[in-house]
Order: sequence, then C-alpha cells, then structure tokens
Amino acid sequence: MTPEAADKIDKFFLDVADAPSSLLLLDYDGTLAGFRVDRFQSRPWAGVRELLTRIQRKGRTRIAVLTGRPPQEIAPMLTLEQPIEVWGLHGAERLYPDGRREMEEAPAATQARLDELRRHLRRDALGGLFEDKPNAAVMHWRGHSPRKARLIEQRTRKLFEPLAQTEGLMLLEFEAGLELRVGRDKGGAVHAIMQETDHGAPVTYLGDDLTDEAAFHAVNQARGPHLSVLVRRQWRDTAADVWLRPPAELRSFLERWLQSNE
Repeated sequence: MTPEAADKIDKFFLDVADAPSSLLLLDYDGTLAGFRVDRFQSRPWAGVRELLTRIQRKGRTRIAVLTGRPPQEIAPMLTLEQPIEVWGLHGAERLYPDGRREMEEAPAATQARLDELRRHLRRDALGGLFEDKPNAAVMHWRGHSPRKARLIEQRTRKLFEPLAQTEGLMLLEFEAGLELRVGRDKGGAVHAIMQETDHGAPVTYLGDDLTDEAAFHAVNQARGPHLSVLVRRQWRDTAADVWLRPPAELRSFLERWLQSNE
C-alpha cells in the first residue's frame, strides 16, 4: 500500500470514529468471497463473517451488499445474526432486512425483447454458462480454455450488441462474462442509499469487478467523508481511491472499522 493510500484510509477511519453512523457498502463475489464456477459454493473469506457480525452488533453502521446475484442468495452465504439489506441484480432489485422486496419495472417493449433473448439462450447457451435473471441475460465463460472463452465471447457479442441498441437495454461487462440488462446499476443503488442517509455520514464501497466502477464513481461524488476501495489480488485501472488485497487486507480493513466503532 502506498503512503498516500494509507493516509486516505487513516483519515477516513478518523471520520468513521467521530460519526454517529456510517455506511459500509459491499460487493459479494470477489470481494467478500472468492470466485467459484458454481456460485453456490462461494463462501466468505475466513474471518469476514465474524467481523461483519461484530460490526452489526455495534449498531453504528448501515451495512448493505450490492451484488449481481438475485438478492435472496446472499443471506444463506453470509449467515449473519441480523438480516441484511441487499441490492441484487446490480441494484435493480432491493431486499430489505424485514423481507420486503422492490423490483424496478422495465418498459413492456424492452422487457419483451429481453425475454425473447432469454428464451433463445435457454435453448442454446452458445457453449457458455447462461445465467437467467428477471432483468437480464448473462453469459459466463469463466473456467473455459482461452480459445473456447474467446469463441463464446465472440458469439455472445454478436448476439448481445445489436440488442443493446434497444432503448432501455444496456451491456454490462465483467470479468469472464457479459450481461445484457435493464434497470438500475450499482452506481444508482449507491446514490439511492446515500439519499436516504445523513449527507454527512461517512460512506465506503468495496468491490472488485468492472461492474463496481459505477459504485466507485457514485461514492467519489459523496458530499461527506468517503472512500472507494478496490478489493482484488491483482491491480487494474480503477476509479477507486485505494487498493486492498484479499483476504488479509480486507480483514484488516474490517478490523479497523470495528475499532472505529468502539
């Protein structure tokens, strides 16, 4: 970690310690947990669940997970003591701690085009792994050989890119995959959360993937104390303020958060 990054983190945690409440916003896959080809086998890094539980108990932090998954998948993975707020489908579906759910509605014509694509990919997944979401068609090529992955990507782009010209549909690129979707992204979710919260409350977002860049940009626009954090083992260009390598530096960050809540 560079001295500049360390200074940013130190200053942010001084603000967290002084504030009555703060926002801890987290991606799941690649950030709190390692990637798995079978996403249902992805469990938090050792010690992360325990640290988040202790932060919850302090009662000074609003924790929310922002994920590309359907939101109901997160609680069984994290198994925290208290129900957690989750913005799933990259922010399009919100699951409240009390179990209420809100889903953005797409324009009928846009949803019809997307549903037609989803039906097509259920029949022919282009050689990749098709993930069917209510608001998106997702193609994964993680785990394939480089040659086959390139072929799946080429086929996917040929199908998805013309449809992305449809009003309301957009392409979302991530590592080893491509998503054609409708609805709020993670940046929109971060803005919505911040609008519900005291403007002076410190806010941070931790994420790893290209899909998290919109959230980094949103946090960077916060009026109060803020910190955007890239969490991944290898560096890449990013809008994030600082870079942490999981799992050790992630655990250290959460331990600092807990200490700041004392």
